[in-house]
Amino acid sequence: MRQVVEALRLTYDQGRSQREIARALGVSQSTISEYRSRFAASGLPWPLPAELDEAALEARLYPPTPHALVPRPEPDWATVHRERKAPGMTLQQCWIEYKAKEPTGYGYTPFCARYHAWADTLEPVLRQVHVPGDKVFVDYAGQTMPVRDMAAGATRDAQIFVGALGASHLLFVMASWSQTLTDWIAAHVAMLEAFGGVPRAIVPDNLKAGVVRPCYYEPTIHPTYQDLASHYGTVILPARAKHPRDKAKAETAVQIVEREILAPLRHDVFTSLAELQQALAFGCARVNDRPFQKLAGSRRSVYEALERETLRPLPAERYELAEWRTAKANIDYHISVEGHLYSVPYRLVGETVTVRLTATLVDILHGGRRVGLHARSFLKGRMTTDPSHRPKAHQQHLDWSPSRLITWGRSIGAPTAAFIEAMLARWPHPEQGYRSCLGLLSLARRYPADRVNAACARAHAAGTLAYRSVKSILEQQLDRLPLEEPTATRPLPAHHEHVRGPAYYETAGPEAIPEPLPALPRHLPLC
Repeated sequence: MRQVVEALRLTYDQGRSQREIARALGVSQSTISEYRSRFAASGLPWPLPAELDEAALEARLYPPTPHALVPRPEPDWATVHRERKAPGMTLQQCWIEYKAKEPTGYGYTPFCARYHAWADTLEPVLRQVHVPGDKVFVDYAGQTMPVRDMAAGATRDAQIFVGALGASHLLFVMASWSQTLTDWIAAHVAMLEAFGGVPRAIVPDNLKAGVVRPCYYEPTIHPTYQDLASHYGTVILPARAKHPRDKAKAETAVQIVEREILAPLRHDVFTSLAELQQALAFGCARVNDRPFQKLAGSRRSVYEALERETLRPLPAERYELAEWRTAKANIDYHISVEGHLYSVPYRLVGETVTVRLTATLVDILHGGRRVGLHARSFLKGRMTTDPSHRPKAHQQHLDWSPSRLITWGRSIGAPTAAFIEAMLARWPHPEQGYRSCLGLLSLARRYPADRVNAACARAHAAGTLAYRSVKSILEQQLDRLPLEEPTATRPLPAHHEHVRGPAYYETAGPEAIPEPLPALPRHLPLC
């Protein structure tokens, strides 16, 4: 309005022309002409009254048009906001449906403007628009909960895992002792089972248990975490480091859990993790069922109406925690996992394989393809062999044969060759003794041949046909001691004055048996 007042001042006080005023104010002459005509039509005097402010002047110069006074039917913005989350729905489609019901309603541009103005008044937890069933956001709360061990008299802090679905913002809370891989995977399994389905993506923070190496472009997912995603048919999309907006749902969910679930429990005393988990589940259900402040329904009702049907079904089997390792197949076509030996196909001798360990199975992969599957054993030093893995006719494998190993032992000495031959003979399959023979080879590189021969002779004589026996003898330097010859047992003579012989018992009668000695008194007299 200041420009309008200045144009009127130059017109009535200074008598400037329309062209001069337009040039001075930097506007067109038609604009100055409109200012003058509107002022003349308003009936206001010049100079303007002192009590007339800019708002009143604008109302007099620019009165509302007659069509603007017609009330427009206001949409139900809460319904529009809820319908917009449905798969395939857009704001334009919501406007089309609104115009079909209200032909005299707002146009598309004012419809969008009024919707966004209404959406800006909502709480932050509902501002973002997420497709139902698309993502779940997970993180650990910064606050922990103390659990008191009454028997030990100590207190241990429990970690709080939080998950939130994108569209309905349905919450899941779980307590665990740590943020390690085991508890991280267990929390995910429990969360997906509580939701009753699997979203298309899981968005975690860059926790070490889930993301081995954070990277802006190609983060490295932990193999076990990736295995969980493959089992449930979903994908892991880690948030970028130092970008909390990538997981705003998780940040808001953690804030709600800390304020509305953990804070009310701050004075309670929990004596077990199960007791704490029960209290967390009760608080989580209360938050999920609480009505929204500015929208109809609750997190639970929105989940039941929009998101439950969009989640993928859970697999038939529950995910079993698996550890991933690598191992190299030795010449005996076995790999060592936690001290136990498992067979692989003999053609993989010398190759590195990937091992997937569960509580009950050992899954061996090579090049992404399964090459062996065994029942897990915790007996160290034992072997689990699949008969189909044993070689039949393979030239490369035949280079390591019992005869070659015995010949190699003979190059060191006869006692070593005899020890190797006896050691291979004790196994049902000689290949199972190859690893022990390689151990002797390593000893021959560290000790002189005469000492290895002496140690093999001593172990062979003692009947301990094992690599560890020879190694212990060399380390204790027992091979330097003379080997004791076994003492020959002399047979008893056939006739001796103190030997009665079987004939005595055949000819002697009962009267020849000497009478037993009289029993001594229980208490002897004192002298």
